[in-house]
Order: sequence, then structure tokens, then C-alpha cells
Amino acid sequence: MRLDKFLKVSRIIKRRTIANEVCDKGKVLVNDRIAKASTSIKEGDMITITMGANTLKVEVLQVTQTARKEAAAEMYRVIAKSKEMKV
Repeated sequence: MRLDKFLKVSRIIKRRTIANEVCDKGKVLVNDRIAKASTSIKEGDMITITMGANTLKVEVLQVTQTARKEAAAEMYRVIAKSKEMKV
């Protein structure tokens, strides 16, 4: 699955267009490498997102094409986050 779609389906980022913009600005790392929106995501990958002074690091647990709101949080596990970052 594409990185931008994963961020949207898992509800880490609310809209896919915003996920694309964040990726294009180099604010997203996958396994400690700068990632484009088209980067392929698989289970076990580590995603780090930096938005301003806030940072969120998650581990991908599941990759599914669609997810209900309740199941979206089960797609990833939060490793670290700054105090102000909303998840």
C-alpha cells in the first residue's frame, strides 16, 4: 500500500492530500529514510512524521485497504510522540 493511503486509512493524517503534502516536504521517514507519498508500506515498517515541533513515530502492524474508525488504531502502534501531537 502507498504511504499516503496508509496514513489516511489508519487516520494518522486526516486527508490524503495533506499526507501527500507532508511527504513531498520531506517530513515523513520510513525506516529512517525520507519517503515519498508513493513509498510502499508493509507490516513491520517504522514511520516517523514531523509536523512543526511535533514528532510521531509508529510501527505498522497491519496493512488493509479500508478500515472502520474503531479498527484504524489497530493498524499501527505508537512508539514515541511529542506531547502536543494528536493521534
